[in-house]
Amino acid sequence: MLRRLPLLATLLLCAPLSAQAITFSAQELATAKALQQRLLTLDSHLDTPANFGREGFDITQAHPHNALSQVDLPRMVDGALDGGFWAIYTGQGDRSAAAHLRDRDAGLQRLLDIRLTVAAHPQTLALALQPADAAKAKAAGKRVVFISMENASPLVADPSLLSFYHQAGLRMMSLVHFANNELADSATDPKGPQWNGLSPAGRALVEAAVKQGIVIDQSHASDAVFDDLLKMMPVPFVLSHSSAKAVHDHPRNLDDARLRQLAKAGGVIQVNAYGGYLVDPGRSPERKAAEDALSERLGGWENMSIAQGRELQAGEDALDQQYPVRRASLEDFFAHLAHILDVVGPEHVGIGLDWDGGGGLTDLRDVSELPKITAWLLRRGYSEQQIAAIWGGNLLRVMQQAQDHAAR
Repeated sequence: MLRRLPLLATLLLCAPLSAQAITFSAQELATAKALQQRLLTLDSHLDTPANFGREGFDITQAHPHNALSQVDLPRMVDGALDGGFWAIYTGQGDRSAAAHLRDRDAGLQRLLDIRLTVAAHPQTLALALQPADAAKAKAAGKRVVFISMENASPLVADPSLLSFYHQAGLRMMSLVHFANNELADSATDPKGPQWNGLSPAGRALVEAAVKQGIVIDQSHASDAVFDDLLKMMPVPFVLSHSSAKAVHDHPRNLDDARLRQLAKAGGVIQVNAYGGYLVDPGRSPERKAAEDALSERLGGWENMSIAQGRELQAGEDALDQQYPVRRASLEDFFAHLAHILDVVGPEHVGIGLDWDGGGGLTDLRDVSELPKITAWLLRRGYSEQQIAAIWGGNLLRVMQQAQDHAAR
């Protein structure tokens, strides 16, 4: 999730400057959608809870062509998405004592937003606490809501809150986001590492999470954090939205050696669709300044209404004409997905597209278009069993291992 950037750059709708579009026939897409409707189709990183308190957002209504929204119930039905992990995201504060308290309160508010949304729609949404709950929800015609946390800064002021979060439904947690915090080093902090991996407080939090059966998510953390987790974790961990460093050398992506180590340990990498991690967009300083001005004029991302999201989309489209940039497409996404599948096999790969947090491609704009991914997997010759594993089975297997370990 990229909440501190002024714009969701990857939602822009212009064509990429170089990649050729991948197309699918109507029959391929119909076959893929029918398959997803039979299988359990989960995404491991949905930032949609950021919209739950946004003026004008209604999860039961479609909000197409809107730079602020890619996930709602009508489009989930269109794309045969059964649900997934809905994130409690907190932007990294300045690490002062006051900021830690604000982070604590922001995390609790986002948790409340999720629980209230589920409670308000009991016929269509179901809170899931165990892996088996997902299939039960699907059988009942409901969408699956697992709760995750992106950036554990809300726990810095009071780590004991982890038990409360777990009781309230938290089942997956990452430690850090764009910048280092008191728990771990980020992959993208311009200052470089502070802890050379996990801090002592971060190790303690991981141990507490493992005891409660919470899945650890390494996305956004540094390679050194990955190495620390590999050494200390008694159960597999995941990367909820990451891609391949061999395809695009970005610090947020994972190299082949670590991909193999992850698979050997039983872990899973969920491939994302955030354009800046798939390709180099080549944003000029002039483009960045224009984006900042547009966001400021509309009141800033966090304060915009859904109606202003349509205005934001129009402004972004206009900027594309004035300051063209490279846009990631399905071809770029599939390059990462294919590489990771070739390196570790379909038993250790999943899908976490970073919807409503910066994800999206020129030809995969929202969740309604997910059958394109399944159609590509079918073209590549993957079996129904393998596709089921990629669309959630692998992730639920890690979750079950975490919960079984905690129970023992």
